[in-house]
Amino acid sequence: MDSSVAGHSRQSLPVISFAEPDEATLGRQLDEAFRSFGFCYFRDIGVAPALVDGVFEASRRFHALPRAAKDAIAMNSFHRGYMAPKSSLIQTSSVAKVTRPNDSESFMLMHEVPTDDPRYGRPLDGPNLWPDLPGFREPVEAYEAAMRAFCRRLLAPMALALGLPRDWFLPYFEQPTTFLRLLHYPPQAKDAPDDAFGSAPHTDYGFITILCQDNSGGLEVRRADGTWLAAPPIDGTWVVNVADMLSRWTNGRWQSTPHRVKNLSGGDRYSNPYFFDMSLDATVEVVPTCHGPGNPARWPAVRYGDYLLERLDKNYAYRMAEGTA
Repeated sequence: MDSSVAGHSRQSLPVISFAEPDEATLGRQLDEAFRSFGFCYFRDIGVAPALVDGVFEASRRFHALPRAAKDAIAMNSFHRGYMAPKSSLIQTSSVAKVTRPNDSESFMLMHEVPTDDPRYGRPLDGPNLWPDLPGFREPVEAYEAAMRAFCRRLLAPMALALGLPRDWFLPYFEQPTTFLRLLHYPPQAKDAPDDAFGSAPHTDYGFITILCQDNSGGLEVRRADGTWLAAPPIDGTWVVNVADMLSRWTNGRWQSTPHRVKNLSGGDRYSNPYFFDMSLDATVEVVPTCHGPGNPARWPAVRYGDYLLERLDKNYAYRMAEGTA
């Protein structure tokens, strides 16, 4: 076991460097972190600092626009565009009874599906929406492309960690489902109710999430004993977590860990989570190395697109209002 992971304290998340050239070694580090926490930090992932600076600047400029300009690209039925404050209530949370909508706003970019693509027009397969804001689209698309490329590199060490061939995951990600969300959290009052959150306790839906956060803090990860561990910003790192489908794929070997955000910094908080998920048509069933005699599969096979739509339909106000599929 690598000392960078083995030496972690329950007071902090492990940090994994992708400067390690050996995929099998990386796989062992990932396995330990994902078994123990379901969360860790990545560093040295090969994404240029200029791309990070560019996407943060684009997010700040977008969220500074007048509300009418943002509402002009309100979320469409393909789940792309502007999501206004207090328009998502996490009713499918398995870790908390959520009574208040999230106090945040965001711009959502997904995988682009052009009109001549055979998938065009299906649920969640459509065009992105862009604000009338010069110089916004280019840095956002550049950051998304860099994150997508890194996530593809990540598939091999993850497969090796599970005792699978290094290319095992590739067929599931030929047409990945991706989300880049530019989030803005206004400051919360120090005396805000206990059930008021920028993002209420939840788990993510898909495969893996890679989060770039500013210096405000506020992200917390739930420990196995139910207490909460801060995941503060560390320069040059991304916070990474296992999501629901990956946990199902591994039969619970890797944890989809609850997390939440309270912005008590006194200022605005910005973060840019990137969600890298399998194709909407992919069928997820427990991998062969994660079940067997004495360890039966805990979940049935499921089409990812069906699982995802069920959760989006229940959690987002615009989908409930439109009755969209």
